[in-house]
Amino acid sequence: MKYWRGYLIAAILAAITYVIKKLAATYSSLVDMVYPYLTRTIQNFMADWSGGIGFCIWQVAVVVLVLIALVSVVLMVILRWNPIQWGGWICTGLACIGFMSTCIYGLNYHAGPLSADIRLIETEYTLKELEHSAIYYRDLANNLANQVERDSKGDVQFPDFETMALQAGDGFQTLTYEYSYSVFAGSTVPVKKLGWSNMYTSKGVTGKTVGITGEAAVNPEIPTVMLPFAMCHEMAHRMCIAIDRDANFSAFLAGQANSSKEFQYSAYLMAYRYCYNALYADGSSEATAAAARINSGLNTNLRHDLSVCGQFLKGSANSTTDSEVTDLLVSWHIQEVVIPSESEDEESVFDPYDETQVDLSGIVNAKVHSEENDE
Repeated sequence: MKYWRGYLIAAILAAITYVIKKLAATYSSLVDMVYPYLTRTIQNFMADWSGGIGFCIWQVAVVVLVLIALVSVVLMVILRWNPIQWGGWICTGLACIGFMSTCIYGLNYHAGPLSADIRLIETEYTLKELEHSAIYYRDLANNLANQVERDSKGDVQFPDFETMALQAGDGFQTLTYEYSYSVFAGSTVPVKKLGWSNMYTSKGVTGKTVGITGEAAVNPEIPTVMLPFAMCHEMAHRMCIAIDRDANFSAFLAGQANSSKEFQYSAYLMAYRYCYNALYADGSSEATAAAARINSGLNTNLRHDLSVCGQFLKGSANSTTDSEVTDLLVSWHIQEVVIPSESEDEESVFDPYDETQVDLSGIVNAKVHSEENDE
């Protein structure tokens, strides 16, 4: 029995982990009421602890665990350990990591949608509304594309990684304290550089966040124009916004709320890219024509930056996530831009009898009317 003890412990831990996930999926409303706030506190503590170390602790831990496993294989052969018993304890270790990850962070995948936390009403939209959203984001990106610094090749020249990592939290602070979005009241400890970047670059990976150590890391080899957006994306993950579509939308909100032009540009560029891709992917003749019209309005700098981003992301497979974040971007545009502008137009309708809009001081009848009212 002692040879199978490790497998038994691993099986028990795996079963508990499975049950916890199923319960979280079933009672997601209850999870949303308590779990994110608890785990955000844990993430804040872990981020403060791990933030003082310049490299990703979890990557070093992976290397150490692999070395331990290899050494244990050698010892098993030399000391003639029972391989069945050895395998059981390896399984136990893996089960422990899975259990810890689920308890510390993993249940955030079953929390409520970000839109509910920021009072955003998700609505079904028309193709025309998608087109208008793409134009809105394109125009803002066009404007900022000509304001950021560039080198002789036309590539953007942003501050170095460390400087931008320090700036990334500013947008979240604005969202928290000026917009009262408490969901963003998490750690703004600067993100780290992701180690082994060549491996991640080949797969189109922009960053990674690990809840066990509270570390948010960004691939330093991604196109410079994408760095601010990627930093905000991973920071949002560390704030326990686990689902990628919500983290992407959080990155947009934080970027456009940041006082830095680099962060604003990165946010609007990515927002435009998501909306344009969704429009192009529609496939209908109307959508294709709209995409062509919108694309023709890109200035040289924005077109160059989008091409650079496209080259990096061509190896990634995020079409589903991209489509989902587009739903949020269009809903936000309708709620925050279109509806307020329509309300202003209604309020500014000209009324010739409105003394606040017309000077009636020289009209006798108007004076009599005014005097009668006074009486």
